[in-house]
Amino acid sequence: MAKFDSKTFNPEAFGKYVERIPSVKKNQLIQSGAVGSNDNAKTALSSQTGSLYARIPYFGRISGATSQNNDGATNITSTNTTTYEQGFVTASRMDSWTERSFSKNITAGVDFMDNVAKQISEYKLEVKQAMLLAMLSGVFAMKTTGSTVAAKAAKEFVEKHTYDITGKSGDDSLVGAATLNTAIQQACGDNKNIFKLVVMHSAVATRLENLRLLKYMTYTDKDGIQHDLALATWNGRTVLIDDDMPAEEMAESAEGAGDAYTKYTTYVLGQGAIVLDDIGDSVPYEMSRDPKTNGGQDTLYVRDRYICGVDGISFEKPTSLTASASNDDLKNGDNWAIINDGKAAISHKAIALVRIVSKG
Repeated sequence: MAKFDSKTFNPEAFGKYVERIPSVKKNQLIQSGAVGSNDNAKTALSSQTGSLYARIPYFGRISGATSQNNDGATNITSTNTTTYEQGFVTASRMDSWTERSFSKNITAGVDFMDNVAKQISEYKLEVKQAMLLAMLSGVFAMKTTGSTVAAKAAKEFVEKHTYDITGKSGDDSLVGAATLNTAIQQACGDNKNIFKLVVMHSAVATRLENLRLLKYMTYTDKDGIQHDLALATWNGRTVLIDDDMPAEEMAESAEGAGDAYTKYTTYVLGQGAIVLDDIGDSVPYEMSRDPKTNGGQDTLYVRDRYICGVDGISFEKPTSLTASASNDDLKNGDNWAIINDGKAAISHKAIALVRIVSKG
């Protein structure tokens, strides 16, 4: 049995303990319903032998709009549904931490399992959130020029699902009471209630706070003390605040014009919009003891594998991708395409993603 600074280390038990560590932010991300899984993709890619990519059937929908009038004298015209394919890719991540007299230095007398596991749990959330933002960046960077079905579909999606108010003047260029509702209606019309989660920069959140449009959540700890969370709701949608959200400095239109500003991107996600499913690595946790270096030190290794996908948008694997999708691969718009069969693409209204671009 491996040792962790002279303590017995059981990788399987440690992994289960990490998953049990409560993380309010992680739980809200999951409970929002915006980040989910695809069972068919999971079955195809969960092999520990290193499956990288899978194409999964994506079934077209029937429509009542083509219903025929029954006058008792007309034959019924039969139609059929289209079956598309959607690409999913796996992304493997790894990291390690080395500490001299690890448990004594880092826990300061606190239970080492609890303390280290809490840090790993939060670390994993940061990894997943970075991947989520990379995928969102990628799908809005899809190729929109050209005459192909994919390009035309991408153009319609990007235009309809982007609500850019930076060109407006004064407070109209900032988020306000009607911004979210207008953005999701423009994207999905009467289906706008499918949106569950908003991810925004703290500057945008501060603007909404000042307008009293954000309602912060609270939780009660084991001692009965209530704490405010960095989690809020906006028009009933869960809000995650993250300064890793895009914030681009825009230069003055001319020297001395005084019209420089920061362009903020806020993402809104619908039910099951993102597939980011942890399918595990064959050796997720591993300990190594080096008794010589620095008088003795311990290294903890962590490895994870995730299925990455976007509902309604296919990841089209480039030939250069042979082992694991990096965040740069996920950000690359050339790797994403609205699901289509070469003749027609699915409706953009089926894709529950929106970005709001504002000056704050």
